[in-house]
Amino acid sequence: MKTTPKEKINNFCFIIPALILFLVFSLYPILRTFQLSFFQWNGIDKDMIFVGFAQYKHILFNNPAFWKSMLNAGYITLLSLVLQNGLALMLALLVSRNIKGENIYRMIFFLPPVLSGIVVGLIWKFVYDGNFGILNYWLVGLGFSNFHDFAWLSEVKTALSSVAVVHMWKGFGYGFIILLAGLQTIPVELYEAAEVDGADVWQQFKNITFPLLIPIFTIVTILTILGSMQVFDLIYSMTRGGPAGHTHVPITKIYEYMSNGEFGYSTAMAVIFGIVLLIVSFAQIYSSKKLNYNNK
Repeated sequence: MKTTPKEKINNFCFIIPALILFLVFSLYPILRTFQLSFFQWNGIDKDMIFVGFAQYKHILFNNPAFWKSMLNAGYITLLSLVLQNGLALMLALLVSRNIKGENIYRMIFFLPPVLSGIVVGLIWKFVYDGNFGILNYWLVGLGFSNFHDFAWLSEVKTALSSVAVVHMWKGFGYGFIILLAGLQTIPVELYEAAEVDGADVWQQFKNITFPLLIPIFTIVTILTILGSMQVFDLIYSMTRGGPAGHTHVPITKIYEYMSNGEFGYSTAMAVIFGIVLLIVSFAQIYSSKKLNYNNK
């Protein structure tokens, strides 16, 4: 049955509100950001000086602090991909075995992600405090007297890792929920057949669970990369980029330049950062499709 022109118009009318919202709140800000990146502008004056690609050139070749922030974000992302997602997978595998009180575990594990990032950052800042922090109190109680007044967030060697731990604690719940949903879509009959054939737990995971979860892993990995690379609220509330810029990530650097009235420069930095995220995401999708193809 063919759709008449009137029906096509009626169907199109249903998507007009969503299309308008997309154009106004998504597409226009992206195009406007790209336009502003070619101008030197303080965000207040009407005068905007066109500088072309000069700001891009300066960021790419003369701004080591930005690339340092990229490395910091990459470090947090790497830890999150390995430790955060590893913990999420382990907990999802345990809960998927229909253990007693599984609904309670789901609620507990998903609680950190829904908490405010600023609130979580402030609480963990108290935990890490060198003078009256709970962490040092416990470590001293366990016999590690060297941590009596250790300032975790003020030491160059520990500040970034300390922030990464908080980020992973707050974010593993997302991966847990998605992986658990993926595990529950795998037919139980496959595991029963594997047990009959004498397959142990590792062989079942290797030959059944992992191949069938590759699309889910792709989603979790992309969300982890995007979430870790764009972390802002935790760092802003815990260190504000300190000590001496050692916990800065691209978003905090963009915010710093924007706060200093360099709107054009910060938008150019945002465009570069966005392109990097797109490249990483497409690379992840491509590699996951190739891995999925090889496992067929």
